Amino acid sequence: MDASKEARLKALTEEIAELLYEETDPEAVKTLAGIEKAVRGHLLEHVGPEIGNFLSARAATPRVDGIEKSPASSEW
Repeated sequence: MDASKEARLKALTEEIAELLYEETDPEAVKTLAGIEKAVRGHLLEHVGPEIGNFLSARAATPRVDGIEKSPASSEW
């Protein structure tokens, strides 16, 4: 990843962290174990599904460069 993308990713990640912190019980982040549990919960509930949906939609989109569609886009 080039430096500009890495810097943007860091800035966006900090913004996401701020939003999720606002939704976190202050008591839950008083210990390292609590922080880990809160982070894992937010990743599983909010972040992961959004990334998965994005990647899935990208994989299902036909490419215009002549390459076949991904098997992920085939219907059952």
